Parts: sequence; C-alpha cells; structure tokens
Amino acid sequence: MSAPLETVALGKRFRGRWALRDCTLRAPEQTVVGLTGPNGAGKSTLLSLAVGLLEPTEGTIRVLGRDPRRSADAIAEVGYVAQDAPLYRSFTVAETLEFARATNVRWDGALADELLGGLSRQTRVSALTPGERSRLALAVALGKRPGLVLLDEPFARLDPLAARAFLQVLMDGVAETGATVVIATRVVTDIERACERIVLLGEGGVRLDGTVEELLESHRLLTGVRRPLGRIRGVEEIVRARHSGRQLTLLVRTNGPVLDPTWTVEPIGLEELLLAYMATVELPTPRPPEPSRLRWHG
Repeated sequence: MSAPLETVALGKRFRGRWALRDCTLRAPEQTVVGLTGPNGAGKSTLLSLAVGLLEPTEGTIRVLGRDPRRSADAIAEVGYVAQDAPLYRSFTVAETLEFARATNVRWDGALADELLGGLSRQTRVSALTPGERSRLALAVALGKRPGLVLLDEPFARLDPLAARAFLQVLMDGVAETGATVVIATRVVTDIERACERIVLLGEGGVRLDGTVEELLESHRLLTGVRRPLGRIRGVEEIVRARHSGRQLTLLVRTNGPVLDPTWTVEPIGLEELLLAYMATVELPTPRPPEPSRLRWHG
C-alpha cells in the first residue's frame, strides 16, 4: 500500500548547490511526522516538491501514491500551509472561506467553521493577528478533508498561547479527517508536543527516521575515561564525541546492550538527541569543567 508521502533517492539542485539529495523516507498513514533539521537542511524544499511547486532533479516523490507534478487529483487531496500562512490580505474571513469552497470539490464548510470557532467572518485577513491568520489558513487546509497535511514552520510567528490554540485546532482536524500530517520545524519543543514520528534531515539527506520511542531507545550516552576508541560492543555508530579533561562522553546509536563496565550508560532526552544530530561542528569544551557529571548539550 502506498504511503501518503514517500520519496526514493530524491534530490533537488539549485544551480550548483544541492538543497536535497538522496532523500528516502516514508510517512505512514494517520501519523503526525516532525520533519526537522538545521537551517538549510531541505525541509521547505521537500514540502515544495510534495505539492508540485518544484520539479525533482533526481529520484522520485509520490503523494498519496501519485506524482504531484502530474496529478491534479493528488494535489486536491493535500492541505498545505506555507511559512507565514499566506492568504489574500484584502479578503475577509468569509470571502476566504467562500474562495476555498469554490476551488475545492471536497470542501467541508461545516468542518472549517467548527475549526475557526468564534473568529469574526467579517474581519479582513490584514487585520488578523498572526495566531488568527494561522488558524484560518489551517481551517482552509483541513476544510479540504485532505489525506495529507503539510505545514511549514507553523509555530514560528506564534506566541505560546496562540501556538497552543493552533495545535488544538490541528489535533481536532486530524481526528476528524484521519489525515497524515508532516510538520516542518527546527524547534524541538514543537516536535515534542505534537509528533509521533521524526524525520531529521542533514547534509541534504535523512539522518534519522523513526518513532520517538524507537529513536530514544536506540541511543545512549556513554561516559568514561578519555582514551583511544576501538570497537564498543553494542554500539553501531558513534554520533558525537565530547571531552572535558580526562572525561569522554559519547552519544552512540546502539544495536544491543552496552555491557562494558568501563562506561557509564545513560538514556538521552529527545532535545539532546536532535540537537546533537543537527550540530555541524564540534562544540568547544566548557571551561572550567562542570563539577557534576558531563551532560550532552548538542
């Protein structure tokens, strides 16, 4: 069965620079996926490819089992909210909803009205707060009753209360439509409160892909005496290494229990894990060393 969003060796090049390359991922049905990574990792490029705004340079992308550049039916089943929730600023809320109804054959006006709550229908988009504008854009996207919802940095301009309200509208809409959601964000707290699965992009490709539970279970912090590193039983990959004086701390991806008694083994939090994968350079060793046991700070 086709996934709502699936890519194989997907790449996009702008002039001489690859924004995305060798990107292979699969977003399962009825899942909220956090698409994250540092600035320039290719998150917005991937979403633009998914809605047919860009043509791949290499590889393939399928949306609801179809090519988004060649299937208008597929795009009709995608709800997309770009950065800053772009809407026609001269329209009122009511005119925005009427335009959405006229241009979407699957339009569910009752659902859109429910998601907007008490927002005045006579207010112009230009007069809405960032939170209200985001709510309207999301109601329009979900009113299509899409199979796939794509959100690009949806919380970036929202204060904490507006972000909470937006998230509630999103969860209500997803519960009603059963859509798969992909949220592109570089803010870890957004992922922690909303997402069941994480795809982390780095250096143009996928560096992490799994449920939150799977990723936390497969990574550990090892602390021990600084030494030349050989093979460590139970360690598949050393993701990052930090040292402070004679102490060495490793973030590792495991493929079994680490039973070597010379290492202290500890779990890692989601924020520490994602920031470690996002880091592109080795961070300086703190001076002076912290008196307590060294913790991972990305």
